[in-house]
Amino acid sequence: MAAGEIISRLSVYIAESGEAELPAAVIRKAKHHILDTLGAIVCGSDLKPGRVAKKFAGQQGGAREAHVAGSPVVTTAINAAFAMAMMAHSDETDDSHERAGMHPGCGIVPAALAVADREEADGLRFLKGVVAGYDIGCRITQALGVENVRRRALSLHGIGSNFGAAAAAASVLGLKEELVRYVWDYTAQQDSGKYYWVRDTDHVEKAFVFAGMGARNGVTSAILVQSGFTGVADVFSGEHNYFESFSPVANRECLVEELGGRYEIQLTDIKKYSVGAPIQAPLDALLNLRGKHGLTAANVQSMVARVPDDRVLIVRDRNMPDVDLKHVLAVALLDGGMTFAASHSYERMKDPAVLAIRERITLVGDPELRTAKIKRGGIVEITTTDGAKLREHVELVRGRPGNPMSDEEIGQKCTDLMQPILGEERTGRLIDRIWNLEKVKNIRDLRPLLSVS
Repeated sequence: MAAGEIISRLSVYIAESGEAELPAAVIRKAKHHILDTLGAIVCGSDLKPGRVAKKFAGQQGGAREAHVAGSPVVTTAINAAFAMAMMAHSDETDDSHERAGMHPGCGIVPAALAVADREEADGLRFLKGVVAGYDIGCRITQALGVENVRRRALSLHGIGSNFGAAAAAASVLGLKEELVRYVWDYTAQQDSGKYYWVRDTDHVEKAFVFAGMGARNGVTSAILVQSGFTGVADVFSGEHNYFESFSPVANRECLVEELGGRYEIQLTDIKKYSVGAPIQAPLDALLNLRGKHGLTAANVQSMVARVPDDRVLIVRDRNMPDVDLKHVLAVALLDGGMTFAASHSYERMKDPAVLAIRERITLVGDPELRTAKIKRGGIVEITTTDGAKLREHVELVRGRPGNPMSDEEIGQKCTDLMQPILGEERTGRLIDRIWNLEKVKNIRDLRPLLSVS
């Protein structure tokens, strides 16, 4: 493309996104991801990353622009976006985009929500901002080259959420094309994230890199520009441009490929279970086998769980219950399902019944699963006490774009996440309001449903 064409197309898209007509299927999928992320925010408000983020936001003061869902705090849109994003990735229940190598919802939805609250925007404006955020956040990492970024030990999550949050905020603010150009400038200057987050054992720094930092930076970029900040009008071409300094082998045209025709939110996964992404398929496989064959802890002699060989270290012998594969499978075999409470109980990591089953499970890294055409698959092989050999291979786990969750399943997951915090009545009302976002005239109407003392 000619110099300047990419940033022009990108900026026009965001400038027009607030008034653009979206296909009904895109609107429905956006509601799925908004609900899913709100569920993650609310339940995450009671986990360590969420608690410290609420404390931080409550100490900052400032203009009372936006409510921090899952708390009583009303603060600046920048701080509200930051705190809610930290909550949204307080654990492993939020969505993910395989090709982009990131978790878009945890950074983008809080950014759009905080800015919509600040602007008293309506529900549809908020939704369109979310869609625009996914489109840019999920394209920027693909343009840079996912493996290229990983080889440099940089975090795709920080990059994607940074640009996605900025796009969502600029869309909700209704910034014109010439101003959106400056948003990319300040967003690029704040791009960050180092891969050593993997050494964080408390999930706090991980929540910061995956979500909090990007939401904060993106909203900051948009509000700076709205306040009159100017800068470089084209950071994607010319001397020392963004791609040249960050990823010289980038495919920059990927940023605008099918923009307005291919919606990245439709290519984003939603987790059926509140556990780590590599655990989803083997967990599904075990529960399928349990249902088909009436398996119990008493009649399973041994179990082999196969995951892609590049994912083994992520799920082996972890100190968090929801990201330890053997633990999750042991609990699922005992319980016959997997709730948020069950997957987050540290007490059950010491339960003798769980530990006994765990000893019968072997974890295998399978290179064929890593190289399979459909990624993130999982296999469970079981030998029963009477010698029967059972095997289940889940290639396309529930919640992936090719096997999407239904409205009812989304509602059930969100109820499980939110009801312990909000109660049954408010949870039901909130879910109903999101299904009918087009009727929400002012996003602040959601504040009473999301407030927690």
